[in-house]
Amino acid sequence: MRFFVQLLAAVVLSFGLIYSGPVFAWKSGKSTETAVINGTKLKVYSYHPKSCANPSFLFVFHGLSRTADSYRDYAQPLADRRCLIVYAPLFDLDRFPNWKYQRAGIVNNGVIQPRAQWTVWYVNGLVSWARARESLPAAPYYLFGHSAGGQFMSRDAAFGLPAGKRLVVANPSTYVLPSLAEAAPYGLGCLSSGCIYSADQASQQLKAYLALPLTIYLGEDDVGDENLADSSAATRQGATRLERGQFAFDLGQSVAIANGWPINWRLVILPGVGHSAKDLLQSDQAEEAFGLK
Repeated sequence: MRFFVQLLAAVVLSFGLIYSGPVFAWKSGKSTETAVINGTKLKVYSYHPKSCANPSFLFVFHGLSRTADSYRDYAQPLADRRCLIVYAPLFDLDRFPNWKYQRAGIVNNGVIQPRAQWTVWYVNGLVSWARARESLPAAPYYLFGHSAGGQFMSRDAAFGLPAGKRLVVANPSTYVLPSLAEAAPYGLGCLSSGCIYSADQASQQLKAYLALPLTIYLGEDDVGDENLADSSAATRQGATRLERGQFAFDLGQSVAIANGWPINWRLVILPGVGHSAKDLLQSDQAEEAFGLK
């Protein structure tokens, strides 16, 4: 199908008509797929907009409810406007409990887990799977995680350093602080049981983390405490999700300035919105958060 669409585009171009790039056609709408990532089967909910030019991918990571299909649906209006193919993987509770999803499998009960088993690597696997499935091997991609998914996305950013166009961390309970003093998985520092990185490696990882195109995307009214992480590491980041996001962003700015490092983070706060992935994804500011305008 794509071959014929592209052939038609070439014919149009040969007659001197305006054409802005290859147009991709597919069966638009919602579907459910099964991806095998790192030997593990994942249910993935997808959405394809109508035929459009130069599509990108948007990977959406669900919250504590683990309703990946709903998160896929929340992203549909943005996908239609911006030619985004949406994939929303389900990380079920049985196989991905909180330490393995929200905190990305990096540390369990104070013990650093084998690097190859970290959940952050599922992101790269999903990107490769989607690109192959759509025959779009070089298509850019965006990442969005909300609440529990925002915690996961923060760990993916800090420890996985994905190559997405922009990573959006929305309303999480906790962040990976840009700090070598705060122990993993709440910072890049050592635990009593050991260190993930040597001192030099940790410094380079922190520099790379700050250079990522990362957006902290917050609801101005997200100040409640329902399902809010309350560990000592979490409360050091602030009293509410709003405070914690502002604290992480401000700390990143301070660390970058102190070290003379580039920082590519941005902070977007949506007025009148609380802890709602739907409102964040369907607001006008969503395009600012993703760097699409």
